[in-house]
Amino acid sequence: MPGCFAVRREVFVVEQRIPEDEEWDAYDAHAVHLLATGPGGAPLGTVRFLHGAPARRKYAGVVDDDATAVLGRLAVGRRARGTGLGAALVRAVEQEARRLGLDHVYLEAQTHALGFYERLGYAAHGPEFDEGSGIPHRAMRRALRGL
Repeated sequence: MPGCFAVRREVFVVEQRIPEDEEWDAYDAHAVHLLATGPGGAPLGTVRFLHGAPARRKYAGVVDDDATAVLGRLAVGRRARGTGLGAALVRAVEQEARRLGLDHVYLEAQTHALGFYERLGYAAHGPEFDEGSGIPHRAMRRALRGL
């Protein structure tokens, strides 16, 4: 967890200026966290996902089943950007979600990242919104069946 939090702090708190008290939430304790490391174990990227009751609670009205993984907090440190690490982390979430028997992945993407997720097979839906950080987002979804 310290490596995951270090990358998230670098990207969201320092670079994007999201207040630290908004970055950390109680759902970290219920999430599946993935961490990519480099030489010597240096943390390079992270992502988390929720499923089941925690996902339904946090995303009430959007996720209403136990078959959806909610991908969030995808962060890749500056020195690892452009290497394919972000895509690898998304694919790792999808693989773990399939292993758990889940059918879909839902996420709320910063609008500047829509093309990244679209290239990975995600489709945006609904209007643009601000999830509280002042950064515009759009909801996206991808089915896992048949992949």
